[in-house]
Amino acid sequence: MHWSMAEGTPLGTLWVVASARGVRRVIFGDEGEWEWARVQAAWPEMERREEGMAAQALAQILEYLQGKRRAFTVPLDPEGTLFQQKVWMETARIPYGQTLTYRELACRIGQPGAARAVGRALGANPLPILIPCHRVVAADGRLGGYTGGRHLKRWLLHLEGAPLAAE
Repeated sequence: MHWSMAEGTPLGTLWVVASARGVRRVIFGDEGEWEWARVQAAWPEMERREEGMAAQALAQILEYLQGKRRAFTVPLDPEGTLFQQKVWMETARIPYGQTLTYRELACRIGQPGAARAVGRALGANPLPILIPCHRVVAADGRLGGYTGGRHLKRWLLHLEGAPLAAE
């Protein structure tokens, strides 16, 4: 495992962790420092690298934050249950600048009654931005929750030009 970091981004400090297979974690936002300490404790053998998959993913995320990138090409290696994986892979299909509701996403994975479970799976998304859970909103168009904080979800949707409901 290896990691890269950027400070002073619109999301605050941004950490990316990768394995040999793909990106494992993207960390930022309101709970970023706490989450980063937790990840370091879980993977104490990690080393910082200025090259490799974590650095490549970090560079792509920074391009996205500057409005220069709409899609990511780095391989992903998220860890989660089969249900979470299904939700995350469908979430990754939501186009730039568009949103879906939790219920619409539940319908897309063939479980129309699972909107709350979809929300919990998105809350556990280890790859925010790369798996764009910020593009999933409540049925009435309101933001709903977001790992990095609702203010960052609003900022990301504004960056993409996505329609936002008044809150």
